[in-house]
Amino acid sequence: MRSSGAGAVAPSSVRSRHRCFRRSRSTRSLPVHKVQKKRQSGAVATHPSNDTWRRPVRTFRVKMVLLGGSSVGKSSLALRFARSEFRSVVPTVGCAYMTQVTHLRDVSIRFEIWDTAGQEKYQSMLPLYYRGARAALLLYDISQRETFSRAQLCLQELEKVSTPGSTLTWLIGNKTDLEHHRQVSEQEGRSLASEKGLYFTEMSALSGDGVSQLLEEIAHRVYECFGAQQGDLLEWEEKPCEGEDGRGAPRPRASCCKP
Repeated sequence: MRSSGAGAVAPSSVRSRHRCFRRSRSTRSLPVHKVQKKRQSGAVATHPSNDTWRRPVRTFRVKMVLLGGSSVGKSSLALRFARSEFRSVVPTVGCAYMTQVTHLRDVSIRFEIWDTAGQEKYQSMLPLYYRGARAALLLYDISQRETFSRAQLCLQELEKVSTPGSTLTWLIGNKTDLEHHRQVSEQEGRSLASEKGLYFTEMSALSGDGVSQLLEEIAHRVYECFGAQQGDLLEWEEKPCEGEDGRGAPRPRASCCKP
């Protein structure tokens, strides 16, 4: 119990400090081996550290691939996922890679986000990035009807290379900030998703509306489907790079550690 005075100390605490001081003085005149024996003979009260009560959080790797036509907002969504920011981006060449960790109740999900190019000249390369994906996001621009058709073609390509039941797929109508230019109704998107067995949502990578909710939903559904009981997700462990300096500090990992 604290006293109202800033410098006041409870009498009991003063006495206890004096007792500790006298006890420490009494050991100074003893030989070293007797001091050690005396310390060993006394019972030592230990208190579990906070780490004893804290279970280590397991982190699972989840490959996520973003698919769709050019300029539907795949790169912008990837940036929203990874850095919670929006900026104008140039068209993706081949594929871009980012990571983002999402924390659930008992585990963490480390998303490995593959942002694929939408241009036709890169289409032959895309199946290489589809394989092993646990989450696939098919994006279209609600203000551009042709991108809705393009998303359906991407779905067909995905189905060719993925094992049935190995990938959870979302159909995503992006750019809800362009509602006044809408060419694809929300009902059309929902109907296609229902027909193909996909999850569906609409969002805006520009404003960020619905982005965090989407990422959290993906993490929960992927973990429930592949990780909770099935054990189909690989666990991620950070490995030190080869060659450390004399102080034991690892060198930068960007050039030598694989994601």
